[in-house]
Amino acid sequence: MKRLLVTALVGLSVALPAAAQFQKPEDAIKYRKAAFTVMAAHFGRIGAMSAGKVPFDAAAAAANAEIVATMSKLPYSAFGEGTGTGETRAKPEIWTNRAKFDAAAAKMQEEVTKLNVAAKGGNFDAIKTAFGAAGQSCKGCHDDFRKE
Repeated sequence: MKRLLVTALVGLSVALPAAAQFQKPEDAIKYRKAAFTVMAAHFGRIGAMSAGKVPFDAAAAAANAEIVATMSKLPYSAFGEGTGTGETRAKPEIWTNRAKFDAAAAKMQEEVTKLNVAAKGGNFDAIKTAFGAAGQSCKGCHDDFRKE
């Protein structure tokens, strides 16, 4: 429980002042890329369990899902104006169709929250189902808003 609280507090302490920290567009790009990288690493660990590539560990799934849920909220403050060029795979559609992008981000966060709830329950089948839905929400955003 302490670890969860510390993770949440660190996440909030980073997220709240994040926008003020971006003195240059490349700072915002680095920030969001780092957040997505951490999120993907922990999401992938749950995926490996879901796919049977590693043994299922309910505690590990729950810990990883909690990190994914926390990280899912961080990158979006770093999609400000001027951050669509440089070392980024962000498509221009993020800024030209911001409502759709914001809706996709909200959908992903909703599905990740469901994954987190399922993981806390420890039921493999529920985790696997929630993981699939979360993965589809990620894919939808990548298809529309991320360059390959």
